[in-house]
Amino acid sequence: MSSGVSVDEFQALEQKVLRAVEIVKREREARAAAEVEVAALREQLASQAGAAQSRMQAAEGRAQAAEHEKAAAESQIAALNQDRDAVRQRVEKMLQQMDELL
Repeated sequence: MSSGVSVDEFQALEQKVLRAVEIVKREREARAAAEVEVAALREQLASQAGAAQSRMQAAEGRAQAAEHEKAAAESQIAALNQDRDAVRQRVEKMLQQMDELL
């Protein structure tokens, strides 16, 4: 058998091929696991971004409601001040009339 490759060399080559196949197999499994992890992390990130957006919108809604309440309170204060001034004028007028009677 002088084909150029001895049995020992062939077995050594076979072992190298088997090791290479195992390495490729492990790398494919690692890559698949990494892709699954990346997908899970992307989903988690999207979920957190959605939650953050919801919290931000809720905060904006609360801020708008507070602004509305502030405007309503200011309007009510202005109306009460007008009422107070009107009552003050009526009381002053009544006191003047009482002074004129005395």
